[in-house]
This record gives sequence, structure tokens and C-alpha cells, in this order.
Amino acid sequence: MNSYRADLHVHTVLSPCGDLEMSPANIVEAAARNNIDILGITDHNSTRHGALIKKLAKKKGIYVLCGAEVTTKEEIHCLTFFENNDKLVTFQKYLEEHLSDVKNKPEAFGYQVVLDENEMIVGHVDKLLVSALDQTIDEVEAAVHALGGLFIPAHIDRPSFSLFSQLGFVPAGLQADALELSKPATPEQMVKQFPGLKGYTFIRSSDAHHPMQLGSGITIFEMKRRSFAEIKKALQGVGGRRVSSKW
Repeated sequence: MNSYRADLHVHTVLSPCGDLEMSPANIVEAAARNNIDILGITDHNSTRHGALIKKLAKKKGIYVLCGAEVTTKEEIHCLTFFENNDKLVTFQKYLEEHLSDVKNKPEAFGYQVVLDENEMIVGHVDKLLVSALDQTIDEVEAAVHALGGLFIPAHIDRPSFSLFSQLGFVPAGLQADALELSKPATPEQMVKQFPGLKGYTFIRSSDAHHPMQLGSGITIFEMKRRSFAEIKKALQGVGGRRVSSKW
């Protein structure tokens, strides 16, 4: 098995909360400086920068998981990832169909710009991306898994926009591929507080909104190679593959 450093929760300038320095090129450079092997691009309710970052990161030998941080109807944040561009495009259409029709106010929430590989602005997103979808967490999970994707409730220990802040429990039948913890929490603490979490795989990520934050939370993947299939097997603990986390 090989060991890979992964940061699976990174926002670009497309997210209104993302710093203006979080351009695709700057993110790739920051990932390279921090020896990131696997990078997860998770803008709020949008996948639009994933393909470009994947193209730029390939030149640096960095594997990119493309997806989005989805806000469900209950206002729970969930990380979602997809194996290829066709599935990413299909999920982008799903997001656009179900995102609340609230117009962004840049002066209040921040700019939502789409860049090209030359760092030029090629578009703006008018709908407020930090709004919630009209889909429940169960519906989002089903849509993700119908496309063969990965579904990971984000920062479940936080006092807002998390599984436990909004619901206080894991819904029966929810098929989570892993659960993400933020900096203060440990898997042991969470399982002690919520015994129903025993048996789940936990990851850590930076939730980076600025280049300096990237790599501040890391998940170590031990697996044969960097691929979507291997990452899925590592999250499942198949065949000696596994994950561990650190700060």
C-alpha cells in the first residue's frame, strides 16, 4: 500500500465566502507547497471550477476529486464527489434545478466568479450559492449515490450547518461514505457522545477559504494508487486499505 495526503474540503473564489486569492492556479500552487497528493474541490452548491483545477493539478502530480459542498433543505452541509466529468455535469444540473432562487448580493455575501486557466473572469453566478437546496439530506444522498458518487456529511461536530446541529442524529438509512470532523473533535469523542457513530469512517479536511489554510487538516489514505475506486475502497476499509486523520 502507498500513503497519500488528502485535503478533501477546499473552496475556490467561486464560493462567496472564498477569499479572492482562491483562484484555481493559486489553489494548485498552495496544494503543491503543502505536499497534498489528493485535493477535493467543494464549492458551495457548484461544481464549476472542478474540471479546471483537475487539469491544472495534473501538471503538478496532484489527484483531484471534483464535487461540491451541498446545503440540504435542513441546512446541513455535505461533501459530494464524482468519478468523471459526465457525472459532474449531471450533478451540476441537479444543483441548478434545486438551488433556492435567491439572488446573490456581492456587497453582503461576496463575489461568485468563474475563472479560466489564465485567471480571467469568464462568468458570474447570480443565484446565492450558500442558499439551501429544496432537497432533504436523504434526497441529496440518493442523488449522489445514483451517480456512483461519494457522500460525506461535513464538519458534523460544528454548532451550525452540521448533521448534529440541525438534526441531532444520523437519519436511519442514510448511506454516508464517511463523516467529516472539524478541528476540535476526535472520532473517539464523537463516538462516546453519539454511540450510533461507531463503525463510521471519519475524515479531516481544512475547509480552506484562503490559500494559507489549505492543508491545515489532512486525511491519510493508505491504498494502492490514487483513483476514485481506490479512495472509495479506502473509506470502506476494503482489502487492507484505510484512512487516518491528523492536523
